[in-house]
Amino acid sequence: MLVDIKNLRIAFTSRGKRFEAVRGISLSLGREKLGIVGESGSGKSLTARALMKLLPKTAEVTADTLRYDDVDVLKASERQMRKIRGGRVGFVLQDPKYSLNPVKTIGSQVDEAWREHKRGSAREAREATLDLLDQVMIRDPKKVYASYPHEVSGGMGQRAMIAMALAPNPELLIADEPTSALDATVQAEILRLINDLVEKRGMGLILISHDLPLVSHFCDRVCVMYSGQIMEEMAASDLMNAQHPYTRGLLNCMPSLMHPRDRLPVLTREDSWQEETAR
Repeated sequence: MLVDIKNLRIAFTSRGKRFEAVRGISLSLGREKLGIVGESGSGKSLTARALMKLLPKTAEVTADTLRYDDVDVLKASERQMRKIRGGRVGFVLQDPKYSLNPVKTIGSQVDEAWREHKRGSAREAREATLDLLDQVMIRDPKKVYASYPHEVSGGMGQRAMIAMALAPNPELLIADEPTSALDATVQAEILRLINDLVEKRGMGLILISHDLPLVSHFCDRVCVMYSGQIMEEMAASDLMNAQHPYTRGLLNCMPSLMHPRDRLPVLTREDSWQEETAR
């Protein structure tokens, strides 16, 4: 098992008021593809960042268990976490325009990710980077290697981000809305690329997304989050037959080309969804 989380809670205090953003979630992950879906603010990204110990110091994080493989994340030192971040777990963020350093070439940034964990020479790093850019289906790796982020398209920038995440050959890839800034055609290409790389390398994958149909076809399992809790967990193939009223509400709010409607329904929330649930 790569990830084991039990009763994770994340709280913030502001102006004397304490707000619990993640409220007692539990999940596990092996070398499989797990999708985490839900509205903005439901706690999806916070959960992933807590696993990597990347939350701000103002965050109050508690859990019965928060482990990555053999490492207790809550007790791990910063030195231990630096070996995990990037080395054992790759993190792909949602918008390359804000994730890539605008004053460094793409090649130098991928080089840095490789050398941080592989400790090779500059020449070895360049060769490895060109190979990674080729693996992520960039047509002219040498040209992109020497380019700055503003000189490439959003899809090309996201491919470079994936190359950086894969540079140390991680065991787990966390993709946080990796296609939200891309058009539909490029989205499909990026997801197909991630799927091929995950299966070829035998990695685990956590895909954070708002797109329920995408997750249902792409992942093995799905967790549906609302207001810091997991409402429902199921096989991805069963997502369209979900039973929880929140999941049904999300599905009903999606437009359909096959069954067009004059007006989409508004999701009606119930107070009972926010009650503590034993998992």
